[in-house]
Amino acid sequence: MHEHNENKGLLRRFLDLPADSVPKTVFVAVTICLVASMVVSAVAVYLRPIQEVNKLKDKQTNILQVAGLYEEGSDVVEAFKVFEPHVLEIETGKFTDQFDAATFDDRAAADDPATSVALTDDPASIGRQSKFVTVYLLRNEDGSLDKVILPIHGYGLWSTLYGFIALEENGNDIFGLQFYSHGETPGLGAEVDNPRWKALWNGKKLHDEDGVLQITVAKAAPAAGQEFYVDALAGATLTSNGVDNLVRFWMGEAGYAPFLSSLKEGDL
Repeated sequence: MHEHNENKGLLRRFLDLPADSVPKTVFVAVTICLVASMVVSAVAVYLRPIQEVNKLKDKQTNILQVAGLYEEGSDVVEAFKVFEPHVLEIETGKFTDQFDAATFDDRAAADDPATSVALTDDPASIGRQSKFVTVYLLRNEDGSLDKVILPIHGYGLWSTLYGFIALEENGNDIFGLQFYSHGETPGLGAEVDNPRWKALWNGKKLHDEDGVLQITVAKAAPAAGQEFYVDALAGATLTSNGVDNLVRFWMGEAGYAPFLSSLKEGDL
């Protein structure tokens, strides 16, 4: 019998093994894992374009919302056409044609040493700052500027918060602020998504009459006055501090200050 088995081929001997033998069990397990991984990879490749489209629509939805233009059930892509995207060079505060504003990836640029700088003074805790960002202009029917939407981000308690701030045409009055991506604590820091808290930003001002940046997220109003004050989130001090830091960073000299000066002068 032993000599008879040796005359069999390797495949035949494997097939003749009991179904619950170790070699067959390992073979089946490995085969299932390989097939499953191939299926998952194929599905991921198939879904990637769909995911990218959904990611873009989500971003456009948030821009429409912060500008007060979003309507439930509306065609987001069509509604978004009212905006003019421009790639802004942070340092100069001027638009650049080095990149296509329709496809420029702000977050990827922030990770690329060729298009970003490492920060030593980093109150927003972002590590690297992109030299370029995409901003969105909204114009009135007569071509005059209505609002400008600026991307902002910074670290809260557990995560980096990514969002947009909408400013009126004077570059000083805030129309709205909201975040589209974060991992803050539900019921606490995640209350940055609460419509009632977001509504507090409407009508606030960035700078006082002397041009000093005064906007503050805190538990008590600053000496500058209520028009510069947004009440901190209850029970979420570190997230509130993070929002305060990131807003002041992006609205300050290291952020959009050069651009806001151009905006104030009516250069757009």
